[in-house]
Amino acid sequence: MSTTPPASAGRIVRFGIFEVNLAVGELRKNGAKIRLQEQPFQVLAVLLERPGEVVTREELRSRLWNAETFVDFDHSLNTAINKLRDALDDSAANPRFVETLAKRGYRFIAPVRFESARGASAAGVNGGEAALARKPLGDLPVVNRAWVRFMFGLMQIMYLVFYVLALVRLDEVGITAGMNLAPLRAETITTVVLLTAAVGIPLRLYSLSGVAFDHSRLGEKFLRIFPGVLLLDLLWALAPFLILHRIGMGGAVAATAALLYVPFGERTLIRMAYGTRAPGR
Repeated sequence: MSTTPPASAGRIVRFGIFEVNLAVGELRKNGAKIRLQEQPFQVLAVLLERPGEVVTREELRSRLWNAETFVDFDHSLNTAINKLRDALDDSAANPRFVETLAKRGYRFIAPVRFESARGASAAGVNGGEAALARKPLGDLPVVNRAWVRFMFGLMQIMYLVFYVLALVRLDEVGITAGMNLAPLRAETITTVVLLTAAVGIPLRLYSLSGVAFDHSRLGEKFLRIFPGVLLLDLLWALAPFLILHRIGMGGAVAATAALLYVPFGERTLIRMAYGTRAPGR
């Protein structure tokens, strides 16, 4: 195997929740070191030299295997790529980082940014993602991920409490709906509560377990289903009007206004924790 360091040695490369220190040969995920053998790491280093460009199999062979080395190159390279994908939680069928181009080679497709080992920022590029590469989430503050995930988890627990209490007191919900929302039939209100809670409970349990176990693709999946989450949360933002007789019109309006913000807060927290851009940005 060639010991010649890549041209970008001495730099730190960041993409998503991952960080690669080319100077010391380390791959980290959310700050935690990930075990990766030398050969897969060297493949990653070569791909990161030219993000967004195709690196041919022959080029990888010449860079990483000496001409005098007698190995089953195809098997060795395939094994290295598979181990690299395992370390990055990536998939050949639906790649987020390493894309396979049949009979040609591989391409690193995620936006990256390079920094010197001393932490001075430098721009990385990936085609049309240049602005993102310079500052991936420039509209968001940099905060401790543990606190961000904790706050997102609290929001999921809050909704779970709402759903469970509403289902436990479903009869009372119908009565108060008749008292406070006379134009609407009590049966209509209880049906909406029943259906949305039945959808919301598994959704919140999924989100809560995802953030608790720090699932690397939670951000991507959450933003994908966000339109549905938004609709669900907007309906439940009207829940304070069910107890209008207890908290008054002012209290109901204030509580609804606060609940209207929550789904957008969830989206922001997810982007802060998992480095995921909002759709269309």
